[in-house]
Amino acid sequence: MARVLITGMSGTGKSTALAELEHRGIRVVDTDEAPWSEWSKADGGYVWREDLVAELLAGDDGPTLYVSGTVSNQGRFYDRFDAVVLLSAPAEVLLQRIASRTTNDYGKSDRERELILQHVAEVEPLLRATCTHEIDTTQPVSAVVARLVDIGRG
Repeated sequence: MARVLITGMSGTGKSTALAELEHRGIRVVDTDEAPWSEWSKADGGYVWREDLVAELLAGDDGPTLYVSGTVSNQGRFYDRFDAVVLLSAPAEVLLQRIASRTTNDYGKSDRERELILQHVAEVEPLLRATCTHEIDTTQPVSAVVARLVDIGRG
């Protein structure tokens, strides 16, 4: 079984891509959802529940698994993924998407938008340096998902 991590900043389309993969009958896990992540005072943000993620990735049967999320401790699991895919788009595109989305309130306040821009400047380069693939999500969702499926096939 191939394991693919989909990561990226808020507004890059992780949830949209994951929903489309799931719609196609592909196995997905969104680690932004309970019970996969928890707040960490020490890390100042959400982190993966390492016991649950380790158990999820320990199984080697079944079809390709796509896991989505961006948290500070995800790098501890990179060696368990066959691919780490960074979804990216220009900052102005991210802010436009976040402003118009109705499925998630994150990024609506001025402070959250400032934090997103800070993450694009500081965190995204770290993700880019450690990913195995990068997909520009300004292209149609169907093209993004087709590329993810190709990556999952190896």
